[in-house]
Amino acid sequence: MKMVLWGLLIPFIGTTAGAACVFFLKNDLKAGLQRALTGFAAGVMVAASIWSLIVPAIEQSADKGRWAFLPAFIGFWIGVLFLLLLDHLIPHLHRGIDSIDQAEGPKSRLDRMVMMVLAVTLHNIPEGMAVGVVYAGLLSGTANITAGGALALALGIAIQNFPEGAIISMPLFAEGKSKGKSFRLGLLSGAVEPVFGGLTVLIASLVVPAMPYLLSFAAGAMLYVVVEELIPEMSAGEHSNIGVVFFAVGFSLMMALDVALG
Repeated sequence: MKMVLWGLLIPFIGTTAGAACVFFLKNDLKAGLQRALTGFAAGVMVAASIWSLIVPAIEQSADKGRWAFLPAFIGFWIGVLFLLLLDHLIPHLHRGIDSIDQAEGPKSRLDRMVMMVLAVTLHNIPEGMAVGVVYAGLLSGTANITAGGALALALGIAIQNFPEGAIISMPLFAEGKSKGKSFRLGLLSGAVEPVFGGLTVLIASLVVPAMPYLLSFAAGAMLYVVVEELIPEMSAGEHSNIGVVFFAVGFSLMMALDVALG
């Protein structure tokens, strides 16, 4: 159980470390470092989505014969559509931030700060659920999930969360907020991950037959994030091959951990 607790906390630790950059760095993270971290996280998440989520979901439904793919297919599309719905909400938040930027006064700045934290927080919810369902599958012993696969997924999301934490805390400090308050708001954005991860573990342990759907739901949500956000980020600007190389590093490391720690 201690292993599960640490697994749920690892992504939150990544956000915390990113938010703590406000105490050590004067400027934003360098573009090359951001591309490397994003590419690495994308590689880990793609590999984990396949081997730690979709394949176990299909294997767990082997008794359905030629229809063994169906629970994974349904769960995958529910995950994709859930993130699509979430993305329709988050741009509204960003548009609200842009309009508030042009306003004046302490109330408008407070609204901007709250909406920025909320936008990142919403995206952290499905990531926390993905980690939770993987560890639930590991605990159940019926989903063919390895300890290495679960750990690698948690680490991959933590690496992705590192720049997210910095993206919140450092601009807030640049706007005149104290370092402590900027750090706490960055920290707050990642707090939902262990909470929703823990809730997912509890729900999945109570509804074991739904495990294939939950696993593939997490895979659909993860791959949506990778294609919609991480791949464009790691390919933007000059020296985009840095992101591609680290994508391959993350993918191969996930593969190695899944076998070596399994």
